[in-house]
Amino acid sequence: MTEAALRDSICRFGRSLFERGLTPGASGNISVRLDDGGWLCTPTDASLGWLDPARIARLDRNRVLLSGDKPTKEIPLHDALYDTRPDAGAVVHLHSTHAVALSTLPDLDPTEVLPPITPYIVMRVGKLALIPYHMPGDPAVGEAIRGLAGKHSAVLLANHGPVVAGRSLDAAVFAIEELEETAKLALLLRNLNPRLLTPDQVAALVRRFTP
Repeated sequence: MTEAALRDSICRFGRSLFERGLTPGASGNISVRLDDGGWLCTPTDASLGWLDPARIARLDRNRVLLSGDKPTKEIPLHDALYDTRPDAGAVVHLHSTHAVALSTLPDLDPTEVLPPITPYIVMRVGKLALIPYHMPGDPAVGEAIRGLAGKHSAVLLANHGPVVAGRSLDAAVFAIEELEETAKLALLLRNLNPRLLTPDQVAALVRRFTP
């Protein structure tokens, strides 16, 4: 896909996420890794619903701004996922309601925040890790993600929101949408003792659909 087409895709997906209420106001950010090791990424304090392809930030492999508006302050978390997930082609971070609500609960398993409620959370997201609270833009969040050693394609920032890396922008967006829907289900089913996928069922899905 050409850089121009990627810019258009970022804007199209951003508008779709915004219009469906998955990231309000000027929250959330999207990046795409380019073949030369640089990135395209959404500007800081920009609404994903009103992105201009020409103003998407273009960074070189050293994260130096080459063109476009100043990039998102969340560069550290994107950088950490690209560094630890070599197959990642895109990263999406949202402030989606149910995932944020889930991130505030006190009794979460930090290595697997979401239980295997459906096959699709296993196929598209895998095990969701919880990252302790850091101020937005704090480089320490990147170090916390690096500490996971690339074992997770998705993380949930406590009191903040989800971040997902995918092989492509489409894959990252679809995965974070699945994450939000599963967070909603988890909250609806909380304390109801739902039937989850068995370990054998999860293992079979992982073997066939590793995210």
